[in-house]
Amino acid sequence: MSRIAKMPVTIPAGVDVTVGEQSVSVKGAGGLLTLTQNMLVKISSDAGKLSFSAANETREADAMAGTMRQLVNNMVVGVSKGFEKKLTLIGVGYKAQATGNKLNLTVGYSHPVNIDMPAGITVATPTPTEVLIKGADRQRVGQIAAEIRAVRPPEPYKGKGIRYSDEKVAIKETKKK
Repeated sequence: MSRIAKMPVTIPAGVDVTVGEQSVSVKGAGGLLTLTQNMLVKISSDAGKLSFSAANETREADAMAGTMRQLVNNMVVGVSKGFEKKLTLIGVGYKAQATGNKLNLTVGYSHPVNIDMPAGITVATPTPTEVLIKGADRQRVGQIAAEIRAVRPPEPYKGKGIRYSDEKVAIKETKKK
């Protein structure tokens, strides 16, 4: 059996998990998240813990048990604590401004770039060169961060662009005569 699937998911106080025939829903302070249930995985709930096991003895069912466990764990952590990604803008004149559910980027193009945030995702700019993306759904937070980074990815010669705050960009040496 998968090592990840062997560990039960502990449900903290204030989080309500409902396991149905077709889906698993997690409700908490961060909102409501649902996930369609895979038929290869059996989910059992007892005393504030969720246990995951493979429905049959195939490799696919074993792998899916670990995947489902981690997805449900991410949902539980998301509705209780939330997830965040931090982006940094590096370059002369590069700045970001968050207004409501929109992010306005000035990153060296002849026009400003406006990005709308989907429901459940909040964006903040503590400084003009930092963007903070928060939400309960880990996948959506990461996807939005990747889309913002793709507007102007860091280039390898000066390092200008939008990067994750913990990302290291390898700077290339320029050509020499």
